[in-house]
Amino acid sequence: MAVPAHVPELATLDALVAVAVAGSMSAAGRALGMSQQAVSARVHSAEREIGIAVFRRSPSGVEPTAEGVLILEWAGAVLERAERLSVGVDSLLGHRNAELTVAASMTIAEYLVPEWVVALRRASPDVKIRVRPMNSADVITRVVDGSCDVGFVEGSGDLPNLQERAVATDELILVVPQGHPWAQRASVTAAELARTALVQREPGSGTRVVFTESLAAAGYEPAEPMLELTSVSAVRAAMLSSDSPAVLSSMSVADDLRRGTLVAVPIDGITMPRRLRAVWDRDRGLRGPARDLVDIAIRHAEPGSV
Repeated sequence: MAVPAHVPELATLDALVAVAVAGSMSAAGRALGMSQQAVSARVHSAEREIGIAVFRRSPSGVEPTAEGVLILEWAGAVLERAERLSVGVDSLLGHRNAELTVAASMTIAEYLVPEWVVALRRASPDVKIRVRPMNSADVITRVVDGSCDVGFVEGSGDLPNLQERAVATDELILVVPQGHPWAQRASVTAAELARTALVQREPGSGTRVVFTESLAAAGYEPAEPMLELTSVSAVRAAMLSSDSPAVLSSMSVADDLRRGTLVAVPIDGITMPRRLRAVWDRDRGLRGPARDLVDIAIRHAEPGSV
């Protein structure tokens, strides 16, 4: 059987259906964990390949054309069949899918992945799970080269050849030991922070990237670090022993803030929220235990989840 003409790839069909459900490119992007531009590009690509305008655009969003309604119905049927095929293959290859290798950035690996893995083991006790903590740049490399089934990274930015989905959010904050002069301050300026040598994570970490980008957006370049370390725990220990500031995830210092050993110091005009994202290879897809782990991560981030 020849490959049918005018049939976009499954990821593109998924984007079409997501836009129809969400009613806009931006809302579909949030649902898919993609940028609005990436969703729009997929929709335009599909319309060119099909040869028919699927949506009418307006300032308030999009709505299907008359022909688009039919195309979306057929696309939904194709995606449903593809899901059935994926589930069937998963069952046939169950022995191979019983092993899961996860790459996770250090903050996520230390503070979130253990809870997710415990939940997955309860649901699928026969799955053998290996978690490899590393910085976000290395996570992407391991997922692309196929040595890890799924990865979890921090921050933003396009990820060529990878699919992604937002699973949670957190915020970077400036923290100092309780004896530091800034601990008595209501806030510090971006200029003060930029010229201060901090205890920092190594280049390539999601924490380092988000901090540097946030200062750059305010017009500043950070000073050379006082010390660079490769784990959140090491940064915490070093800042406490050296009485130096650091920028860390609010999750990683929550206990220190409650005990008062560390103090959070606001930065004038700067906040550092970030998305925590699951990433996987576009061609290999997300299936079996890897898909289950991502679903668990999303559920645990929902309000009221346990």
